[in-house]
Amino acid sequence: MAPQTLLQLLQTSTVVDCDTMDFEVAKSLGPFVDCTSNQAIAFFELSKPHNVNIVKESIELAKKLTPKYPGVPVQELAVEIAMVKLQLAISTVITGFVHVQTNPYHSYDTSKMVSDSKRIISLFTHLSPEFPTARICLKIPSSWEGLQACRILQSESPPITTLATTLFNMEQAAVAGEVGCHYIAPYVNELKVHFEPGFIDPNKAHSLCLDTYRYYKKHGIKTQVLPASLTSVDEIMKLKGVDHITISEGLLRQLIEGTADQWQEKSLFEEDVNGKVGELMKWDDEKGWRMAFTRSGNGEGERKLSQAINIFCDMQTNLEKMMV
Repeated sequence: MAPQTLLQLLQTSTVVDCDTMDFEVAKSLGPFVDCTSNQAIAFFELSKPHNVNIVKESIELAKKLTPKYPGVPVQELAVEIAMVKLQLAISTVITGFVHVQTNPYHSYDTSKMVSDSKRIISLFTHLSPEFPTARICLKIPSSWEGLQACRILQSESPPITTLATTLFNMEQAAVAGEVGCHYIAPYVNELKVHFEPGFIDPNKAHSLCLDTYRYYKKHGIKTQVLPASLTSVDEIMKLKGVDHITISEGLLRQLIEGTADQWQEKSLFEEDVNGKVGELMKWDDEKGWRMAFTRSGNGEGERKLSQAINIFCDMQTNLEKMMV
């Protein structure tokens, strides 16, 4: 059957994931493959009155489990439990991974991000022993330390699935591919667009999505491109043909309301998927990568990464304030 809606048209060449922790959204607007999330989405969802019991239950369980996780504050543990609870519910109405983002305050500490990831997996098992841990994807920031955490996690046996998030340039993408991340999430818009009304990102990253896609394909890298931080239907449809894409509730509804025949333009992937691709990028040392990252795009990637981490830290703080 020919696609009737814009969402169906998009799904003819791209896997669509939902960027929400709202069970009813995932259930009613799907089916979807993966369900992505972050601290901002978690705070928004847990602030809803009908989720008050999840907050209470998470606090109670965190207090009981504290001896099992020495050094982890009750509030931090409760946040992780609450996020796991929300994703376990959604796992019943999607077919792929449920994504949980590690504590953004640890974005520059490799060992803590590895510990966070393994603890989150253990919380899934504690809450639902029958849940297959192979369906868990850990979202880790694309700092140097975060990418090294992904390297460690992906080298586990069996591998722990990772997504390199808050990704803004090819320097980050190249290392994410090298360390074996399952996904990268290039942010089409800097995170600020979702928190400052009226702000428009003057440097949207559509071309980065295409460049990383072509780079991985040319060099035989299995990492998949999963764009995030989208603000309009036009932005989404320009990426039709990318591996995955994660979309928020409001934009999903617009895609469902839009008809397939209203979109006549070719996406970037339909126009230029076979364009020129650079050689394999490698760095022998951390200092060399950091300088390349700093210099890339006149520092825009570094600025946007710092901004995103700061915003997610604020959301982590808000979540922990709920857990008392």
